[in-house]
Amino acid sequence: MANKGPSYGMSREVQSKIEKKYDEELEERLVEWIVVQCGPDVGRPDRGRLGFQVWLKNGVILSKLVNSLYPEGSKPVKVPENPPSMVFKQMEQVAQFLKAAEDYGVIKT
Repeated sequence: MANKGPSYGMSREVQSKIEKKYDEELEERLVEWIVVQCGPDVGRPDRGRLGFQVWLKNGVILSKLVNSLYPEGSKPVKVPENPPSMVFKQMEQVAQFLKAAEDYGVIKT
């Protein structure tokens, strides 16, 4: 969220609640699982909520993760060679992941 200034009033309260719920230990466990599942070539995010979000934002890591659940030769999501930088391309990549996750059996809601 570029150009986002400080929160005030109700927005600050909501943001504070969101930040209090963030579990850094869970983040660490998820990163470890993703790296073990996908391999070390996925790298590691910067520590903290923002770093983790940026790491997953373009959908490439998520696509590699869902592909790792399938046998070789039947990968449901095409992973681009160069990570998408344009927002709509990133959204497309995440949408492909969501569709593949739903097809795998993850409940949509």
